[in-house]
Amino acid sequence: MLELWQPGASWDSGRATPVGAAVLEANIAHNVRVAQTRTDADEAAAWIFDRRHQSYSALDGLGSAAPAFRAAMNAGTTIPAEVPADATSVRYDDAGNGNGAWADRDAPLGAVVELVDTVRGPSASSNPSKNFYSYKRPFRWVDDALIVPALLPVRKPDTEAESDGGFPSGHTNAAYLASLALADAAPQYQSQLIANAAEIGDSRIVAGMHSPLDVIGGRILATALTAASLNDPANAALRASAAAEAQELLATLPPADGAADDYDLLAAQYLDRMTYGLPATGDTTLPARVPAGAEVLIEHRLPYLDQQQLRWVLHSTAVASGHAVLDDAEGWGRLNLFEASNGFGAFDTDLTVTMDAAAGGASAADEWRNDIDGAGSLTKDGTGVLTLSGENTYTGGTVIAAGAVVAGSPGALGTGDVTLAAGRMAETTDGLVVGGDYRQAGEAALELAPSGGQPALSVAGEATLDGTLRVDLAGATPAATHRLIAYGSVTAGSAFDAVEITGAPAGFDGELDYRTDGVYLVPVVTAPGETPDGEGPGAPTTPAVPDVPGDGARPDADTAGGPGGAQAGEAVATGPTGERIARTGGDGAPTGALIGGILLVSAGALVLVSRRKRPVQH
Repeated sequence: MLELWQPGASWDSGRATPVGAAVLEANIAHNVRVAQTRTDADEAAAWIFDRRHQSYSALDGLGSAAPAFRAAMNAGTTIPAEVPADATSVRYDDAGNGNGAWADRDAPLGAVVELVDTVRGPSASSNPSKNFYSYKRPFRWVDDALIVPALLPVRKPDTEAESDGGFPSGHTNAAYLASLALADAAPQYQSQLIANAAEIGDSRIVAGMHSPLDVIGGRILATALTAASLNDPANAALRASAAAEAQELLATLPPADGAADDYDLLAAQYLDRMTYGLPATGDTTLPARVPAGAEVLIEHRLPYLDQQQLRWVLHSTAVASGHAVLDDAEGWGRLNLFEASNGFGAFDTDLTVTMDAAAGGASAADEWRNDIDGAGSLTKDGTGVLTLSGENTYTGGTVIAAGAVVAGSPGALGTGDVTLAAGRMAETTDGLVVGGDYRQAGEAALELAPSGGQPALSVAGEATLDGTLRVDLAGATPAATHRLIAYGSVTAGSAFDAVEITGAPAGFDGELDYRTDGVYLVPVVTAPGETPDGEGPGAPTTPAVPDVPGDGARPDADTAGGPGGAQAGEAVATGPTGERIARTGGDGAPTGALIGGILLVSAGALVLVSRRKRPVQH
């Protein structure tokens, strides 16, 4: 801040530096624009955030769990949810709950209350900084028209301006302190808590009480202060107790909500509020610095990462350099804790992640939502499940050594090779793309959920197939030949050992056809009185294969079934030599099917396929 502003001997005698003049002008201009465009709802929210205890307001970040937390903390407020009619002339102050506190330390979540109070302790006040910088509040730069009318009774007179500076914002500091403390105990809601803290901070601009720089300063101050408090060995037992209490309550509630569907929108909004679009003041290409001990801010959110990996998360999600007041010497200003709470932003090195499902929580199942780039690779180990839902472009490749990886976007696995060595890989998007080669081992399972007409998996390079293929047809209608997997080429002789299909309609029967450009699911037409091949008496059925333009070579049925078989370069014909699929389980009753000499038994709508391999000739 001193690069932009030089405090004076009195509250109204400070001045902008040559570097800071344009920034400070843009800073107050932002307040003017907000005051001109804010809505009645914006003003009401700003009044509520201003008058309520910030720790109480921070609980909003717990989403659907907030009511349960408030009850278990005995949290309370006397500030109503609507602005009173006389608020323009009467000052309303928050008296808290019946005991005069925002929440009680002897409540069932008393340790959580104590943790918030400890992080927000006397040493965490923003007042010393305000007194030092003596940077005026925005209404003292312009006029009282910037202030929300219902907050005019709160405005201090200019006779008290000496101790009423704007930078950094105290409400913003308090909101982040409380929110980060709550996130330490309830990391399932860390993203939402941080987003809510940013909302409280932004409301200070809407209120006309603070400028963007004030709010940015409050966030940075709280980030550093919270890390110091959480790293204090004297608070270790309290942190453990708070987490135990919060997790016991959360175990009785539905899973955390509200972070996935609108993640991109929230991430963009949070990033905007980190800088507020103020003019750059420095080099925009400097690498990020991760402050010592900053990893404590996300260690409960990402418990399966070691300390060095946590620091890489913070490094890879940090905002670019050059923004006003963000380039502090230690690096607190550039930390984007919202994105860091959602995994890596880049793989700058080769990464191995080991998740233990038995540990529960995020170690059992977690989701990384950021768009991940970089030259590094990802190796997923351990029994847990990791979902990747960003549009990722990392080039080092992906190895699934154990557990599961769920691909939640077409580019989830980056642009490199993918090796499914063990465990399983699940596609839950509209067509997963592998930018390099795909290799699957015999002990691994590939899970596809085709929808629409495109392949569920597209491999740009060579595919090596083995192990199990599981296909969920709930989102697709297999009335015609459907290419499940597309590839540039396929390793000679490779095919799946077993195939399991769920979600198929009653009576569905089909075959897998391995062609030169992919693996196809081919519906089979069964004549009246006949049963599918391998299920009982009757002649072998003939697959119904409509013309599929551009779907690869398929030999003429007569040629394929006659002497000499398929010609070189053509796929081997379907039919009795193809992978046979049989639907089992009618009306929920377990049934069995003898397929390829192996008796497979299931219940419900499971379809099982022969373990015979179906090679592609070259």
